Amino acid sequence: MRRLDSPPPANWCVRMTGRQRPEWAVRLKAEREARNWNKREMARQLLRAAGIERGSVDSLARQIRDWENGNHFPREWATTYAVAFGIDEDELFESSPFVADSALLWVWDPSATSAAIYDTTMRDLILDRRQAVKALTVTAGLPLIDPVQRWLSAAAGTLPDPPAKGRIGMEEVAQLERATDVFRTWEHSYGGGLARKAVIGQLSEVSELLKDGLPRPIALRLFGVMARLAKIAANMSWDSGLQGVAQRYYVLGLQAAQPTKDRRFGAGILASMARQLLYLGRPGDALELVRLALDGTRTSEMARLRAMLHTREAWAYVGLGRVEAFRRATGTAEEMFANASGDEGTSFNEAELAGVTGGRYLDLAQHDPQFADDAVIYISRAIDLRAHSAGRSLALDFAGLAHAHLIQGDLDATVAAGRAAVDAAGRVSSDRVRAQLGTLEQALAKRSAAGVADLRASLRTAMAS
Repeated sequence: MRRLDSPPPANWCVRMTGRQRPEWAVRLKAEREARNWNKREMARQLLRAAGIERGSVDSLARQIRDWENGNHFPREWATTYAVAFGIDEDELFESSPFVADSALLWVWDPSATSAAIYDTTMRDLILDRRQAVKALTVTAGLPLIDPVQRWLSAAAGTLPDPPAKGRIGMEEVAQLERATDVFRTWEHSYGGGLARKAVIGQLSEVSELLKDGLPRPIALRLFGVMARLAKIAANMSWDSGLQGVAQRYYVLGLQAAQPTKDRRFGAGILASMARQLLYLGRPGDALELVRLALDGTRTSEMARLRAMLHTREAWAYVGLGRVEAFRRATGTAEEMFANASGDEGTSFNEAELAGVTGGRYLDLAQHDPQFADDAVIYISRAIDLRAHSAGRSLALDFAGLAHAHLIQGDLDATVAAGRAAVDAAGRVSSDRVRAQLGTLEQALAKRSAAGVADLRASLRTAMAS
């Protein structure tokens, strides 16, 4: 496996289209022909090895043709190929750089993007225990930052010449867009859980629609749907504890947005990727992503989006121990938000601004209790603004508020907020929420006041659910 801080191979993000086929592509075709399997039979064998009972043989057969031509690597099907052939995966692919657990496949070609999303979703739907371990691996350092820089400079990929008529029309696309809005509401309200599979299934269907070619206006809107679904799938995967899978969907969403030329959406994905890295203790990498996103959104029409990006910047400064820089970035975020007009198509609102700022003051308060008062003020405001929301953010806010009160020494307020956190957590399925509850439970370990023991027991039960 490559070191996280080592440069990627020269050809790691290039779609292989040269005349010389890669050795692994030659090997795949040779192994298939040695067993007298045509491409349809190979597809059936792969589906059988993956445990998929009703997969599309025709679609997978087209993918097999592309793989054997070396057009792109079957990274999500590599393990299944090994099972179908009865050959060790490393031997079959001879340690191709695309097999490395932490490698992300970066492509800017629309056709390759939809194919990569189809591969990813099909494998994700039958994720087994071995792949679940791989799904925890996250890429960081140069292998992540360098390709993201291409987002700023890469020209939008060219869609293939459109057919006269496609399989679906604008009315069906509008229905998919409305369904995506529903999935976004699910993700915000309930986190991951069973809804994740529904989103991934929808994403797989959209990517399959794009493989056969559609009129350009329809294809562009579908790429937008695919990008939004990939981001939702990423958020839900994160909430399910699948960090590597989440990062992969973020990257695929970024690539799917490229043909649409939607810089606002792309910057939003970079902000989400940065937030994930911040949770994983990589503030330096997160700061690099935020700066790239800020560089690509220097317009007055994106003031609210830039305010959100500056909160991520402030968060990174906290992780780096730069308190004054945190204050400056927070002030910039608050000023930009105050001057923004309208919602600008982003969900970042006053409650989110208060909540994320309060969370960072809480981070500081765990090292210096003088910041606990600011944490309580900001988080309490976020809770008030969220009203009676049943979402994941409310559960995180209540857990954070309880911890801030604990640092202040107000155990009655700690217990009250802690109980509210447990109640809110019962309505979502979120690894992030469970982690926050775990942090609170550990912080309460040395306290023995009335109600604390019961609260700790409730927290442990909520974490196990």
